[in-house]
Amino acid sequence: MEKDKFKSNLKELLTKGEGIRLEYKEARSMVPGDLFETVCAMLNRDGGDILLGVNDKGRVTGITVEHLDKIKSNIVALSNNPQKLDPPFILFPIEVIFRGKRILQITIPASSQVHKCNKTVYDRSDDGDFRVVEPHRIAEISNRKLATYSENKIFKGVAEKDLEVGLLNRIRNMILSRNPNHPWPTLNNKELMRKAGLFRTDFETGEEGYTLAAVLLLGKSETIHSVLPHYKIDALVRINQFDRYDDRDNIDSNIIKAYDRLMAFISKHLPDPFYMEGNVRISLRDKIFREIIANFLVHREYLSAYPARMTIFKERIETENASNYKIKGAIDPERIVPFSKNPTIAKFFSQIGWAEELGSGMVNIGKYLPHYKPGGVAKFQDGPVFTASIPIPPFPETIIDEFREKFSVNFSVKFSVRGKQLKRLTEIIQRLADGKILDIKELADEFSVSERTIYKDFARLKEWNLVVFMGSPKTGAYILTATGKGLWEDAYE
Repeated sequence: MEKDKFKSNLKELLTKGEGIRLEYKEARSMVPGDLFETVCAMLNRDGGDILLGVNDKGRVTGITVEHLDKIKSNIVALSNNPQKLDPPFILFPIEVIFRGKRILQITIPASSQVHKCNKTVYDRSDDGDFRVVEPHRIAEISNRKLATYSENKIFKGVAEKDLEVGLLNRIRNMILSRNPNHPWPTLNNKELMRKAGLFRTDFETGEEGYTLAAVLLLGKSETIHSVLPHYKIDALVRINQFDRYDDRDNIDSNIIKAYDRLMAFISKHLPDPFYMEGNVRISLRDKIFREIIANFLVHREYLSAYPARMTIFKERIETENASNYKIKGAIDPERIVPFSKNPTIAKFFSQIGWAEELGSGMVNIGKYLPHYKPGGVAKFQDGPVFTASIPIPPFPETIIDEFREKFSVNFSVKFSVRGKQLKRLTEIIQRLADGKILDIKELADEFSVSERTIYKDFARLKEWNLVVFMGSPKTGAYILTATGKGLWEDAYE
């Protein structure tokens, strides 16, 4: 998340005073001794913000520069230590400089689980943190969360064989690419899922097992439909055939795979105008719609039979999904207090880089949408059904055809390829440039050739240093090299 976003709301946090969702703590040279009592209490209640380097009266005292990195690393390590915080909830404090002094801001969502600090449950009120030791009070917290967060429900009959655990290798690679020191990739499958909150123990009953969140993130299709018979995600294009559809993807896979398919659907049908941020070309389409799709998947109320649908119209894209809502009506991205509908799933998406910290996704949409669709305004409406409407620019087919033709000519001249192979290789490179995950069998079926021919196509692209295979043989994927990206982007010039 960008530091500027934190800086913009820091003045407000410093003037509003401590309360149930805000705590100040001095921390000039070390982690405050009671920090994780507050972290635990906020996780168990409604979330909030902790500002380190600020005294009880809201005066910024700062953190000394030489101790700052050590404090940050200790907070990350302790938040992942079940002896300190159980179950763990990895925190990533953000450094903000305010009037020359350094502050650490820790934004904490409400958790769908009951947490303990040093083996004690804490809750939060306007007066601060307090211990909860009576079993019936702990049960009240657990029941409140279970009623609010359906993702926490345990399914004792679900075993590892019912999940696509092979996806965890891909998850580890994604996490390591963002943070080489992240603790999750070194864990075995069971430990990782327990740390991620996908395998848990119920404090009230003592039973343990995989949760609905685990089934949704990693479940096989048949497992998901055994648990949620109504589960499906519909992606539609309604431009020429409004009553029916021009294209459709009916998705019944887990939401890790669903994210890939929805992003591929977006890449297939939506324009991506040329845009430079500094000296780097970025995809406005991906910047905006990764947030839309993550929100669409993460914040859905999955117990509801209301269908989840994403529809591309001529001038806009709309999403709708059942919602576990706190605010009913239009949402103002500048004023809303973030509320995570599925905190465990949201945390998982955040760790692998598919979602920003809570509340910043809408900030990114607001940042990039004016460049994607000048004058366009995103609209969000919450209630029993959450809807989002995002305006999109027209996609001038003549420009696309000219661009593809220019690339094909350059590619043909440079590597001496012709005919049907040129068409296949051009299509493969375009899809990789759009961030798609390619399947050998699907490509072979689409182009009416053998899988061996497609393997030869990729071998040739590897020989020319245009693509590289990343990850394990089972879960990895081809991506463009810097040379491949450069060749594709040269056609824009």
